[in-house]
Amino acid sequence: MSLNLIEIERVETITKEDFIKNYFKPQKPVVIQNFIKDWPAYSKWNLDYIKQVAGDKIVPLYDDRPVDFKDGFNEPHAKMQMAKYVDLLKSKPTKFRIFLWNVLKEVPILQKDFTYPDFGLKLMKGLPMLFFGGTNSHTFMHYDIDLANIFHFHFEGKKEIILFDQQQTKHLYKIPHSLIVREDINFSDPDFKKWPALKNAKGYKTYLEHGEVLYMPEGFWHYMKYLTPGFSMSLRAMARNPKNLGKAMYNVFVMRTIDTVMRRIKGQKWIDWKNEQAIKQTKI
Repeated sequence: MSLNLIEIERVETITKEDFIKNYFKPQKPVVIQNFIKDWPAYSKWNLDYIKQVAGDKIVPLYDDRPVDFKDGFNEPHAKMQMAKYVDLLKSKPTKFRIFLWNVLKEVPILQKDFTYPDFGLKLMKGLPMLFFGGTNSHTFMHYDIDLANIFHFHFEGKKEIILFDQQQTKHLYKIPHSLIVREDINFSDPDFKKWPALKNAKGYKTYLEHGEVLYMPEGFWHYMKYLTPGFSMSLRAMARNPKNLGKAMYNVFVMRTIDTVMRRIKGQKWIDWKNEQAIKQTKI
């Protein structure tokens, strides 16, 4: 048995009008296959090029270890020089990923290799973020704190993507006061005996390859697994739905504060309690 997933629709390219009508307004994901072929990044961006222009940078690394109460919000698990990290990616599988690495801040020269596309949404031009991963490394199923509209541009290698909209949250074993689900769920090969509610979740799947763009609507849950070493860039636009904007404000100013305070007060007992509640609160 496998998850109840449908293939994300794919188009060769798209106009602003068609994107707004067919995907943004109905909040439906889409993969655009040939949208960035005129970007210098399309022909230049690979791991060797990143090593060449950013090899001396020290980068934050994350893996798939369970959340620990001592960890700060988005606190890295290790740091490494980018040149050594690229060598690691190319030499063997590794769990280490780079998460939310700001292109403009760290390597301004990369800004010359792409332009901000006009999809009819106002993109946040100060926040182009890069994500890197090695073979079989993956993110936990999560959604972004600001519930933004996300355009995810993939470079080098192949990446598995699984998405769910917010209506599926009740089936996903969401951790309370958090943006993730139970970390011990393998969404590439879920154990339905252990996690029976997942049988009721309806989502989307696709595989991204070099130069393809994925649109993820506001607040969509996403799980990403690198099948081969590679990297992606995300551009984002603020949520337009007032309900999602309200959730984003709550997440940033209330939820994150509650979680930080409770970690200090209760330590690991707070993390354990949240994991138990994820099971109790999930609809089977």
